[in-house]
Amino acid sequence: MKLAILDRDGVINEDSDAFIKTPDEWQAIPGSLDAIARLSRAGWRVVVASNQSGLARGLFSMDTLNAIHAKLRRELAHAGGHIDSLFICTHGPDEGCRCRKPSPGLFEDISRRYDIGLRGVPSVGDSLRDLQAATALGCAPWLVRTGKGLRTLEAGGLPPGTQVRDDLSAVVDDWLAGE
Repeated sequence: MKLAILDRDGVINEDSDAFIKTPDEWQAIPGSLDAIARLSRAGWRVVVASNQSGLARGLFSMDTLNAIHAKLRRELAHAGGHIDSLFICTHGPDEGCRCRKPSPGLFEDISRRYDIGLRGVPSVGDSLRDLQAATALGCAPWLVRTGKGLRTLEAGGLPPGTQVRDDLSAVVDDWLAGE
């Protein structure tokens, strides 16, 4: 099985330090939906692993989060792709949960759901915590320069072997060229 794990904010859609709180605020990064559609057509399973602490902070409700994800799925379907699963952490940063990245809980859940080890599975993020959570279970880390990616790159300290590309479309170009 070809599996790709993607962060949401800053990888698939534009990020905001004020959080994405409504479907109207959710805007795809140019080329990202087409990139996911290309993976779908090539037989990849695409999974999203995303911290969504805005829920714990009271910035939006679960119904609103579901509406945001419905918009993502709808726009992705129009591009010819789909997401197989969405794994989210709804906890705040001080709750000490195991699922909030950089902890690896979301990745452990993905491994259990698909009954596979994640060693070498590519995972794309725009923050150090995305990469840390991914590499804890042996995923191959990919950093995009979109979202918080440039700040992350400038701060340094990336896990060994991290591949850096401009955006999700460039990442997918590499993956599909390597098949």
